[in-house]
Amino acid sequence: MEILAYTQEHEAFRKRLAEFLAAEVVPLIPRFEEERMVGKDVWRKMGRAGFLCPALSRDYGGPGGDFLHSVIVIEELSRSGISGFATPLHSDIVVPYIEAYGSEEQKRAWLPGCADGSVVTAVAMTEPGAGSDLASMTTTDVETNGQVSLSGAKTFISNGIIADLVIVAARDPEVKNPHEAISLYLVQDGTPGLSRGRKLDKMGLQTQDTAELFFTNCRIPAENRLGMKGGGFLMLMQKLQQERLVVALMAVCAMDRIVSWITDYCKSTKVNGRALSRGQAVSFALVEMATEAKIARTFVEKLVADHMEKKQVVVETSMAKYWASDAATRLAGRALDLMGPEAVLDCHPMARAFRDVRVMSIFAGANEIMKMIAGRFMGL
Repeated sequence: MEILAYTQEHEAFRKRLAEFLAAEVVPLIPRFEEERMVGKDVWRKMGRAGFLCPALSRDYGGPGGDFLHSVIVIEELSRSGISGFATPLHSDIVVPYIEAYGSEEQKRAWLPGCADGSVVTAVAMTEPGAGSDLASMTTTDVETNGQVSLSGAKTFISNGIIADLVIVAARDPEVKNPHEAISLYLVQDGTPGLSRGRKLDKMGLQTQDTAELFFTNCRIPAENRLGMKGGGFLMLMQKLQQERLVVALMAVCAMDRIVSWITDYCKSTKVNGRALSRGQAVSFALVEMATEAKIARTFVEKLVADHMEKKQVVVETSMAKYWASDAATRLAGRALDLMGPEAVLDCHPMARAFRDVRVMSIFAGANEIMKMIAGRFMGL
């Protein structure tokens, strides 16, 4: 029984996207890996073709699709082999903050550009001394005469180099309760006081630009605040369900790709005239890997269906995020073991897969935090 009900329109969208990626993105992956980023020209092409912000309302320049269109984008990006093109971050994690909490003026100003690729977004939460614990952030906001001054540092910001618009989380130093002190702000590229640090060299996701951002008395109008002052923590909590579901989907797609690749490799590679897959140890390993991938997809697709029905599945998405990302790392390591010395080459697909999936257990909340969340809801 199919869990997700794809329509003919969804499948036509998938076909168009696969053709677009094959023509416009895949041939450029070596360039993206060398430059450690996907250029804005490709973002604009992606947007003009209707593949950015697929669930964004037509009222704000979006395609007017649903979350299944976002699922298709995540799946086809994985199949294309470019795991660092951070359009899901832009489309399904950052832009929904503006759509859900922005004023009508903010939506009209920014969302059409987000959809057509002329505006690339990022979200700045993580700090050098505060990762998953948002209450520990030290970036401050001080409001005076209708102006807000932001001061602090953010790190590991995906799309940090190319972002035209950054959602910044900061706290009012006068408010003692950290859960009531955090607000979210829209900061445009070029704003005085905003500066970029290094483009960080990472173990994986080589085609994704990741940067440090610094705010030094960065002054913005108070109208750039998203929602109410002090409401940032609640907004972040409300959107984390979709963020973690997106990461779980990415992990499931990575698992599918790893299983497909290593299975084909073991069928086609012969030792002493016999395919590797004919050996019992190898065949059992492939079956176990395929089983894990199917279990993960079934779990995550059920959560996608629940999410689209507006159900509260915070605990379940936390479980799925940690389990699927851990499983993807485990499968990638097992695939390397099956291949042996050939897989040590840095350019090898399995070596790249291992590097790329490893960070999934860290971003969008470390997996230990996911277990803490689930444990609290279980009364542990």
